Amino acid sequence: MASTTGQQLRTRGRVRAPELAGRGWLNSAPLTLAELRGKIVILDFWTFCCVNCLHMIEELRPLEQQFPDTVVIVGVHSPKFEHEAEPQALAAAVERYGVHHPVLDDPTLSTWQAYAVRAWPTLVVIDPEGYIVAQASGEGHGPGLAGLLNELITEHAAKGTLHRGDGPYTPPPPPTSALRFPGKVIALPGGSYLVSDTAHHSLVELAGDLTTVLRRIGTGSRGLADGGPEEAMFAEPQGLCLVPDEAGAEGRIPAGAPSYDVVVADTVNHALRGVRLSDGHVTTLAGTGSPLLPGDPQPDGKLSSPWDVTWFEAGVVVAMAGIHQLWRYGPATGQVSCWAGTTGEGLIDGELSQAWFAQPSGLATEPAGAGPAAEPTTLWLVDAETSALRAVCNGTVRTLIGQGLFDFGHRDGPAGQALLQHPLGVTALPDGSIAVCDTYNSALRRFDPQTGTVGTLATELREPSDAILDGDTLIVVESAAHRLTRVPLPRAALHLDGGARRTQRPTTDLAAGPVTLHVTFQPPAGQHLDDRYGPSAHLVVSASPPTLLISGAGPGTELTRTLVLAGEEGVLHVSVRAASCDDPPSGAPDSVGAACHVHLQDWGIPVRLRDGAATELTLVLRGTTG
Repeated sequence: MASTTGQQLRTRGRVRAPELAGRGWLNSAPLTLAELRGKIVILDFWTFCCVNCLHMIEELRPLEQQFPDTVVIVGVHSPKFEHEAEPQALAAAVERYGVHHPVLDDPTLSTWQAYAVRAWPTLVVIDPEGYIVAQASGEGHGPGLAGLLNELITEHAAKGTLHRGDGPYTPPPPPTSALRFPGKVIALPGGSYLVSDTAHHSLVELAGDLTTVLRRIGTGSRGLADGGPEEAMFAEPQGLCLVPDEAGAEGRIPAGAPSYDVVVADTVNHALRGVRLSDGHVTTLAGTGSPLLPGDPQPDGKLSSPWDVTWFEAGVVVAMAGIHQLWRYGPATGQVSCWAGTTGEGLIDGELSQAWFAQPSGLATEPAGAGPAAEPTTLWLVDAETSALRAVCNGTVRTLIGQGLFDFGHRDGPAGQALLQHPLGVTALPDGSIAVCDTYNSALRRFDPQTGTVGTLATELREPSDAILDGDTLIVVESAAHRLTRVPLPRAALHLDGGARRTQRPTTDLAAGPVTLHVTFQPPAGQHLDDRYGPSAHLVVSASPPTLLISGAGPGTELTRTLVLAGEEGVLHVSVRAASCDDPPSGAPDSVGAACHVHLQDWGIPVRLRDGAATELTLVLRGTTG
């Protein structure tokens, strides 16, 4: 198929970009589009809970370096969860994830609505004269933007409308605390604790007082490098797993292979790392440093934002948050592969291969305290985006707490009605109950399987992200407080009902009956649709409740589909993946020298059925906005 040029991504008419409106600004003085006239502006609509948004921040970093005097990236933070609308939480997230451009705080989604955005993340490109020229949803677009930016620079330099010079970004003062946004913690055999010091891109061993630093592993700079503790480099490491000394023949590290005692989920490097405790030497076990996208035609050993790791059934289970799956790493073989999940984002129970997850971020096993010979029978996990506690036992996934992608809150009581808000950590307790780090509720919660109820153990913790048992206390990672805290285990839990919440986004009015769904996708400049291995696009549609969608559900390869809707309101779930390849050198066949790219996005569109409403719904994966 013929390639698409950057010019084909332009809007068909001249559309002036709406002004930027919100509560305030981070990383710069307040900005207006008039002040940015002469620069190419990329608006990145994001929310800090969303792993795909975090992927986009990484995709945009090379553009910030490549075009420092012509392109200004502006993050427009449009929150999903209630906690994300708090100014202090957003400021912490901007620092935590190393956002090096201005950020507009848009808690009421004013700018989101002005640009008709429907999904996180979404990119909007504005030319130096203040007109919208392109829009793209989902991830995988960062590399392809370079061609469009070069076209715009050439065009507007010739017209005299491009103004080169420094951008408005103002870096914040450097942090000074020993830990910075720690993620996870494990106990080491000698009585010390190993912590993933996430924003410092390193690991820290702490003494029993939880403050004395015994040693640091990693240079503290973002990167991917093996070697000793002063040479190794990480990128926002999270989960840690101590490999058992006696895991059985299936789990032993082969003779001659690099030795290690701890497996690390090196999240932004999309890698698993091994750490030898005797000397702090670090080895890369799996991953290439580049993210795997669902349906990637060239996986080549890639991973996608591994967030936590734990030992289960003679191997390491990996919470692969970036593609909503659980994977397994086998130390005996050095191989990593999918263990559970379909890459669909949602809350669907059942057999491992059929279950849906939503950004799994915390793992734990039971029984706890049953002796070294006991084999765990259940894997517990928390799905951050569905605010859910789930369990894997005998090859089946079941949900204990959680309602779906858009329901959250702080509610105790029967588990079927209880609510969490973006939990990141889970811990098995000696009595068989489960502690949950209810991160965005700033709380520690407890699920009792015997009674099927949920209670609250502690509140006023600052973004707790992990906890481990230490006698009759829990050591809790207070990530946003940059510390570890001991929390006593009370005999009876508190009982709270802070009410239910739903993600607040504008509802789309549609007509009952037939509705045409269009997904727009045009490959970036210098690329063409890749259909060498089958259809280049894959579209999956579902609904909550399922009765909203009378027909049109399921997978398909066409990006236009007729849906039949009924009822009053609900959420349409649309998942799309499209593959494109670089144009080959002149005269060469398509298969020679062509790098391939995957573009993907999941939309959850709240809809309300009304007489006389629209009979078409257009979603932009990549292409024109007009």
